Amino acid sequence: MKFAKEIRVGNIIMVDSKPMIVLRSDVNGSSRTGFTYKWKMKNLLTNSPQENVFRGDDKFDVVVLDKKPVTYSYFADPLFVFMDQEYNQYEIEAENMGDSLNYLKDGMECEAVFYDGKAISVELPTTIVRQIIYSEPAVKGNTSGNVLKEAKIENAIEENCHIVQVPLFVSQDDMIEIDTRTNEYKKVVRN
Repeated sequence: MKFAKEIRVGNIIMVDSKPMIVLRSDVNGSSRTGFTYKWKMKNLLTNSPQENVFRGDDKFDVVVLDKKPVTYSYFADPLFVFMDQEYNQYEIEAENMGDSLNYLKDGMECEAVFYDGKAISVELPTTIVRQIIYSEPAVKGNTSGNVLKEAKIENAIEENCHIVQVPLFVSQDDMIEIDTRTNEYKKVVRN
């Protein structure tokens, strides 16, 4: 058990017997009146957002989730199927995939996150390399400053093709590195 004042952003806690991840924490109050903590949280089982205010001396169970390396296998509407090294299959609902859907690709390695023995989501590598499947050509004369354009990247499922902002010099069929935490272009990858 930890006090609310000891909980940090990214911690997973039990609130009303539901596992919640703390996304944002705002502190109000003073040492004389006591501090309150306003947390923006997300339910790990349903992905539903929630905001609550707690006193600094409220206690919470901190949950440590199990993680296991898995490989993306296929999509069986509405479930995404992943396989571990022992050929065990894990099914994860589409609504629990979050931004991972933007970057999923056949045979992609990632980590499955487990709660109570059930796979509830996946975590992608911090950076990934994807090919640009469509991008407008650069317009001559539009080069002052840091100008960006939209580029569509390859994905396992056509409906989930993701658009990334890239510099003008990046063109179709280029391989680019993307930060999956911020959804931002990092660099062009040359062979």
